[in-house]
Amino acid sequence: MRTWRRLVLLLLVALFFVIIYRWISLERLQRYAPAEVVSPTPTPEPSPTRPPVITGHLDTGKLFNGITVHSTIETPPGADATTERTDPQSYIVDLKLTARVPAPNKTIEELAKVSPQLPALLPGLAAMLTPDSVSPLFAELYATKIKLLRENLSRLDLLLSRHNFYDCQTVLQLKHPQTNRKALLLQADMDVDADGSDSDRMPVGTGAPTNFKPFTSYKWNKKTPAPNPYLPLLEERLKRYEDESVLATTLADRKRDLRVGIARTREEISTLKKFSFLIGATDPYIVIPSSFARGGGAKVGDYAVVIFGGALYPALVGDIGPNDKTGEASLRIAKEINAQSTPYSRPVSDLKVTYLIFPSSADTPFGPPDLDKIQARCQTLVDEIGGASAPLHHWENIIPPPPTPTPSPTPLLSPSPTSTSSASPNGSTIPSASPAATFAFPLPNASPTASPRR
Repeated sequence: MRTWRRLVLLLLVALFFVIIYRWISLERLQRYAPAEVVSPTPTPEPSPTRPPVITGHLDTGKLFNGITVHSTIETPPGADATTERTDPQSYIVDLKLTARVPAPNKTIEELAKVSPQLPALLPGLAAMLTPDSVSPLFAELYATKIKLLRENLSRLDLLLSRHNFYDCQTVLQLKHPQTNRKALLLQADMDVDADGSDSDRMPVGTGAPTNFKPFTSYKWNKKTPAPNPYLPLLEERLKRYEDESVLATTLADRKRDLRVGIARTREEISTLKKFSFLIGATDPYIVIPSSFARGGGAKVGDYAVVIFGGALYPALVGDIGPNDKTGEASLRIAKEINAQSTPYSRPVSDLKVTYLIFPSSADTPFGPPDLDKIQARCQTLVDEIGGASAPLHHWENIIPPPPTPTPSPTPLLSPSPTSTSSASPNGSTIPSASPAATFAFPLPNASPTASPRR
C-alpha cells in the first residue's frame, strides 16, 4: 500500500511540473510573438537585404537577373535516416560561381569596335596608344569585383549582376608624344548620378530619388546665407534619432546604432551649412571609383570629356563612387544623350561611352561651375592630344536667374503730396521685394528688368 501511495505522489508531482512547464512556454510565446509581426523601427543605416526564403515553387534559374544557374542533384547512398539527419554534411548545397575576367581593349581597332566614331573624332589617339597603355586600375577594378563576389557568395541576393560585373571595357593611361599631355581613357556604360545641391544657385530642391545625397565630392564654401533646401530633412531625422535614443524602452544595440546615426547626421548638417555642391540635374560632371583617385589616375576637379556617338561633352570629375563600379555621369549629361533618362533609367546600357579624363588639370580653389570656362578648358586639353574633328558641346545654363524684386507700395503714416515711395525708419527709400519662387525650376520673372539666361 505504501508503494502505491508513493507512485501516486510521484505522478501528481510529475503532472504539476508538466503544467508549470506548459504555462511557462505559453508565457514565452505570448511575450515574443509580437516582435515577429511588428515592423522594426527604422535604423540610421539601411540594414542588408534579407536573403530570399526558399519556399514553395521556386525556379532557381530565374532567381538572379543576368546570372546563369546550373543545378544538379547527387544522391549517393548513406546510413540510416536517424544518422544522416544529425550529420550536417549529409544534406548540403555546394556553391561555385564562375566569372570570366574580361581582357581590356588595347588597340585603336579594339576601341573602334565599340565606339566606331572614336578614331575619327580624336585623330591623335592612335599615336598615344602603346603596348603598355593598359592602366593597372583596370586589374584593380576587377580584383575588387572578384573580392566582393567571394565575400557575398553565401548571400546570392547581394552578388553583382552580370551587367554590373562587366561594366568596364578598358582603362588606358595615355600620353601624347609631342605635348606630353596625359589622359586616362575609360570605355564603359553610363549610369546616372542625381546627387548634389547648392542653395546659392538653386534655393529649392530638385527632388530626392532613392539613394539621393545632397553632397558631391566637388564642393566649395557657400557664398550666401541661403539655407540648403535639404536641411529640414536632416534636422527632422536628427530629432527623431535623439528622441528615440533617450527612451527607456530602446534596447542597447539600437542605442549604439542611434549614436552612430546621430553623429553622422550632425556632421552632414554641418557640411550642408558650410558648403555648396554640384547639382546633378544642372551641372555636367562624371563619377570615378575612389580607387582611381587614390591610384593617381584622376582626382576630383579634373577636366574630362564624355564621348558618345559623334558628340563630345565637356565635364568635370565631380564625385567619387564605389570601388567596384565605373561608368557614371550626372543627370544633366545623361539627359543630353537620352532625353528619357532619369535617376532610375540609364541613357546607355552598352559599353559604348568613352570617358577621357585629364589628370592634374583641376583648377583650385573650387567654386560654382562656369560652363563657358569648362568648355574652353576642355577644348585646350583636347587640342593638346591632337584635337578633335568635331566641336565640343556647348552647355547652356538651365538654372533660372533669381526673380527680380518688384517694388510694392507701403501705406504711409500720413499722406504727403511729395512722397513717391515708402520710407524706412532712417529716411532711405526701400523697395519691398516680392516672394521668391518655391519650386525647383521657377519661371523667369515677366518683368522686363529680369536678367537673361546664360
